[in-house]
Amino acid sequence: MPFVRISLRKGKSPEYLTALADTIQRALVETFDVPENDRFQAIHQHDENELIFDSSYLAGPRSDDFVYISITIGRPRTAEMKAALYRRLADLLGQSPGLRPEDVMIVISTSAPEDWSFGNGIAQMTDPDWRLRVAGGQR
Repeated sequence: MPFVRISLRKGKSPEYLTALADTIQRALVETFDVPENDRFQAIHQHDENELIFDSSYLAGPRSDDFVYISITIGRPRTAEMKAALYRRLADLLGQSPGLRPEDVMIVISTSAPEDWSFGNGIAQMTDPDWRLRVAGGQR
């Protein structure tokens, strides 16, 4: 149930944005035990003065292709799973849409089940049987 916010500077094509979003979802499925259809993403494009980043802080040099990926998750993941996600994202994003690893920043935040409402004014994941309903295709 991750929610992914993707921030980058304006000017990329729709195909680039699709590749970016698809690749992030693929990495989550492969490394984070996320079902393929559990996909919630928001892409935020910013003017130059609205996405500010240091070109060399703890990595780099970063270019204007810098992408910030914020992933909010419910169930905590191990440090090994997080490291695997970071590596896989850097590798896959290099392949498509062609991002350099220096231009990829990832931040993971954890939340509790009661912090999520998928609609209808209820916190679905507080129900002990919520996973059974998802597996059965129920809402």
